[in-house]
Amino acid sequence: MSEPIVRGVDVDHATRCRHYRNDRDVVAFKFDCCEEYFPCFRCHQEVTDHRAVPWPRDRFDEPSVLCGVCLAELTVPAYLEADYRCPSCDAAFNPGCEAHANLYFETGSNEN
Repeated sequence: MSEPIVRGVDVDHATRCRHYRNDRDVVAFKFDCCEEYFPCFRCHQEVTDHRAVPWPRDRFDEPSVLCGVCLAELTVPAYLEADYRCPSCDAAFNPGCEAHANLYFETGSNEN
């Protein structure tokens, strides 16, 4: 199986981008509109020509979150239940991503 591709602006080997570069910014999110991984919603805005569509609730059983450290693909529930750590490699995830959760997956409070 091939390594997932992460699109964005200045994306490094651990999925950090121009917009989010701290040591915990090591996740990428798949958007429903294009089924591609991006480090953040800003990268999606900059490199695509369409509106971002968050991962839908009815697909939460499909992997849509990528750990940039070990490349484990997680479902939304696994990501949310992981307490900001990769369940595969224990890499720390940025808790600040929660502020943008509605941009990455349906949370019940999407304002797009």
